[in-house]
Amino acid sequence: MQQEFINIAAHELRTPAQSILGYAELAKTDPQIEEQALSYIEGMYRNAYRIQKLTKDVLDVTRIESNTLRLNKSKFDLKEVILNAMEDTKLLHLPESNRVKLEFKNMMNAGGGGEVTRHSDDIFLVCDRNRITQVISNLLENALKFTSEGVVSIDVARKKKQEEQDYQEEAIVTVEDTGSGISPEISPRLFTKFSSKSFSGTGLGLYI
Repeated sequence: MQQEFINIAAHELRTPAQSILGYAELAKTDPQIEEQALSYIEGMYRNAYRIQKLTKDVLDVTRIESNTLRLNKSKFDLKEVILNAMEDTKLLHLPESNRVKLEFKNMMNAGGGGEVTRHSDDIFLVCDRNRITQVISNLLENALKFTSEGVVSIDVARKKKQEEQDYQEEAIVTVEDTGSGISPEISPRLFTKFSSKSFSGTGLGLYI
């Protein structure tokens, strides 16, 4: 009954959130909107997005725990997904602080052995694009949440690996920030539900 209620409540919350986001998006592109009104609309948009994200996270948790989460695999360019996630994150989270820079840089090496190359070309994956976007966005949002000033950087590199007779490549995505870091209290349960030192988060992002 609890799971059914959560599903119903999340769906009910998602409908008005989508409407608010839609109307705010239309208003933002209206050339007649004055600057002061635009700042109010952007505030509406950010908060409606927070409601929408919460409902998505709650639904994802119920799907994960009931083994009903499905992955829709396709081929896509990881670098393009990262750039899009950065743009969305800037729009929704950087207006609150102008002392943090979000950057995409080249990665020279990565730990763990194996040959790592710089990402001068595109990196194509075959997996669920929406889920990879969700993971990258969660990591960027977390980094920004705990960084009051400085830099949040993201990078991607290829890593060759050999498994028996198969030659494969891994894509390594790294998010680094100049913020407060991960609390030792949280570290042992970092990927469990509701683990958060933030007053504005649910602690579901890394779990998902």
